[in-house]
Amino acid sequence: MKIVIASDHGGYALKRELIPYIQSLGHEVADYGTYSTDAVDYPDFAFLVAEAVAAGACDRGIMIDGIGAASAVVCNKVPGVRAASCSDTFTAQTCRSHNDSNVLTLGARVIGGGLAQQVVRTWLETEFEGGRHMRRVNKVIEFERRYLVDRE
Repeated sequence: MKIVIASDHGGYALKRELIPYIQSLGHEVADYGTYSTDAVDYPDFAFLVAEAVAAGACDRGIMIDGIGAASAVVCNKVPGVRAASCSDTFTAQTCRSHNDSNVLTLGARVIGGGLAQQVVRTWLETEFEGGRHMRRVNKVIEFERRYLVDRE
């Protein structure tokens, strides 16, 4: 898979640690920044990740900020994105298998490098189960579509 990854300054060190790990799992990685610990605004990078996934330029995305939840909020503003903030493998597995999440957000202040690798691997290797979960995901997609049409 092609994975887009980005971070704000708070997630920069963890992003640098995760890129070679994701590549070692056999995935292509597109790094959308930031490229230093200089202060930046997480929404700028979260939108880049979400837009790349929504447009189909990348199969899935990973965004890292200090806590993870803020970037999930931003990513979920982009139609077609189902972002989940995960700090354990059970949540990572379930948000993929039940919710078909296509963006993973991580909090560098919440999760260490070793656990982050486990979460990322679980999230990347878990397939969407479909079935009864597809009905629910389709409802989310329909709500999103209706909201966008009603706003136009």
